[in-house]
Amino acid sequence: MNRKISNLGKTILSRLKKAGIKNLEELKRLGSVKGYLRIQSLEYKRLPFCYYLYSLEGAILGKSWREIEEDRKRELRQKVTKSREQKRIQQTLPGLGSHTKENRRADRT
Repeated sequence: MNRKISNLGKTILSRLKKAGIKNLEELKRLGSVKGYLRIQSLEYKRLPFCYYLYSLEGAILGKSWREIEEDRKRELRQKVTKSREQKRIQQTLPGLGSHTKENRRADRT
């Protein structure tokens, strides 16, 4: 991400690039939650919602993160929390999420 995008400073742009998100179009395709989680996966600590998650959402919408409605912010936080919980469960029980068609067929035999 070389060009200036509203809401996103040098640090967040650099972290997006490290996370494999190269431009605003790709961020829009992924969405703010997946973008945030990709950046989060590169960090050792949790990142603040207000700076990262809301800024990504604001960049996608073309407005300041401060203009995002509280209901939307709550929805975004819930999605991040749900994704973190699902990841934690998958790490705890690795075979739980691996029921593809092939695995179900193998289970029946």
